[in-house]
Amino acid sequence: MSGNHYKGHEVSCCIKYFIFGFNILFWVSASLRVGDLLRLLTQGVLSNISSITDLGGLDPVWLFMVVGGVMFILGFAGCIGALRENTFLLKFFSVFLGIIFFLELTTGVLAFVFKDWIKDQLNLFINNNIRAYRDDIDLQNLIDFTQEYWECCGAFGADDWNLNIYFNCTDGNPSREKCGVPFSCCTKDPAEDVINTQCGYDVRAKPDSEQKDSINVKGCVPQFEKWLQDNLTLVAGIFIGVALLQIFGICLAQNLVSDIEAVHICLF
Repeated sequence: MSGNHYKGHEVSCCIKYFIFGFNILFWVSASLRVGDLLRLLTQGVLSNISSITDLGGLDPVWLFMVVGGVMFILGFAGCIGALRENTFLLKFFSVFLGIIFFLELTTGVLAFVFKDWIKDQLNLFINNNIRAYRDDIDLQNLIDFTQEYWECCGAFGADDWNLNIYFNCTDGNPSREKCGVPFSCCTKDPAEDVINTQCGYDVRAKPDSEQKDSINVKGCVPQFEKWLQDNLTLVAGIFIGVALLQIFGICLAQNLVSDIEAVHICLF
């Protein structure tokens, strides 16, 4: 009869447009990240970083590009799959999101198991950066930011700056910065409005007890470990939040696929 309507499965508009909106943000964010990576690559920043890392032949440039590309493709698949009700793209989205979740979980476990190796790699990275401190302005800014933010100096102490040809304490060093440290190692005086870039001159020629009055003597690796311990709840909360968001996205995508397939079965 004309007054009767068949009530079958329907695609949830809420789920559909929630997935679409979520992936639009994800897609745009990935596009911006890829653009930033390309800009840094053209400026030579990432190339310089790759020259001071020791990752067994793995170039961080390509690693960053692959991560950005995967984010872009995944966001695109989620957007178009939800908007066009394309089950193939939605399944692709949920499967790869599941793979990323598994890789993140594996990375977390491996980071805990091989924490000493990661500590050694961080030490190696900082020391390589110290050696190249005056060779590139981008790397110089990176190490200065790190030392100012963590209130540290060198990887494990101020004496790590002996690795740099300008700051080492050898007798044949003609540099004015001999036995010194960069200004980013200096303790900050709140009353000073202008940074004294010469505050670290000759400071390591003084006794250890006097060095503490003018520079941060703790290394950046111990300071980073201390920050992780002090902010363990925050860091764990961020990782758990991201994991729950990924699981939620997978469940929504699978739910939408089920609705679409149910509607197609009813139509045929």
